Amino acid sequence: MPKAESKNMDTEKFLQYVQAENKVEPKDMMPEDYRKLLVRQISQHAHSEVVGMLPEANWITRAPSLRRKMALLAKIQDEAGHGLYLYAATETLNNGEIAADRDSTYNDMLSGKAKYSSIFNYPALSWADIGAIGWLVDGAAIMNQVMLMGNSYGPYSRAMLRICKEESFHQRQGYEILMTLCRGTKEQKQLAQDALDRFWWPALMMFGPNDDASPNSQKSMNYRVKRESNDSLRQRFVDVTVPQAEFLGLKVPDKNLKWNEETGHYDFGDLPWDEFMEILKGNGPCNKKRLETKRKAQAENAWVKEAAIAYAAKQENLKKGLIVKNSW
Repeated sequence: MPKAESKNMDTEKFLQYVQAENKVEPKDMMPEDYRKLLVRQISQHAHSEVVGMLPEANWITRAPSLRRKMALLAKIQDEAGHGLYLYAATETLNNGEIAADRDSTYNDMLSGKAKYSSIFNYPALSWADIGAIGWLVDGAAIMNQVMLMGNSYGPYSRAMLRICKEESFHQRQGYEILMTLCRGTKEQKQLAQDALDRFWWPALMMFGPNDDASPNSQKSMNYRVKRESNDSLRQRFVDVTVPQAEFLGLKVPDKNLKWNEETGHYDFGDLPWDEFMEILKGNGPCNKKRLETKRKAQAENAWVKEAAIAYAAKQENLKKGLIVKNSW
C-alpha cells in the first residue's frame, strides 16, 4: 500500500487489496471508515480484557487451594497483558484526527461511551462460576479470536497470535475446575450445573447480535477484520461445547436444543436479546460496579503512572546528556 494518508482514497481499491489477503500496516493509506472501525473494535477488545479480570480477581483469596490461586493469578496477569497488547495495537491508528491513544480510549470506557463484552457484567457467585467463565467465556473468546489472527490489520493480527496461545490455557483451566466438581459430591456437581445454567446464554450472546441485526459485523467482514459472521461462530461454539457438557454429565439449559441430522449441527433456542440490550444500555447486574471499580483503581493508582512517566523522562534526559546520573 502507498505510504500516505488520504481521506478520499478509493475505498473499492482498498477493499480489493484486503480481500486479496494483504495486510495493512500503520503507515499505509487506509479509509477513515476502516481506521474508525479498527479503533472501536480493538479498543473494545482491550477493555474486555481488563474488565474481564475483575470477577476472577474477586476469587483469588477464596480459591480452594494454593494451586488454584496460582493458576488464577497467572490467568489474571495474562489478561492484563492481553489488554496492553491491544491498547498498543490501537495506538498505532492514532493519526491526530481520530483519537486512538490509550488515555482517550480508556477514558471512553470509564465514561460509558465505549463498550466492552457484555459477559463481564454478570457476577461470579461461586467457585463453579469461575470454572464456567474459563470453559464457556474463554472458549467463546477463542472461537472468535482464532479467526481474528487472520484479520487484515497487521498489528491486530500479530497481537492475536500471542493472545490465542494463552487463551487456550484459560479454557482448559476452567474445564478442569468443572470436571473436578462434577466428579465430587452431589452438591458439588449441582454447583457446576448451576454455573452452566447461569453462563450458557450470556456466553452465546458474546458473539454479538444475529447477523441481520448487526451492520457493524458485515462492515468488519468486508474489510477482512472479522473473518466469520456472528451466527456462524455461535453455531460452531454450540456444536463444540454441547458434547463437552455431556462428557461432564451436565445438561445444557435449552429445551429446544437437539441434533439436526440434515444440517449436521445442533438446533438451539432463541437467545434472550432483551437482556442483552439492557446490558449494553448499562443496566446489567454488574455494569455500574465494574466501571466504579475501574474508576477507583485509576484514581487511587494515578501515582504509579505519574512515577513511570517521570522515570521515562529522566532516562530520556540522561541519554541526551541533559542531566547527570544520580542528580535527582
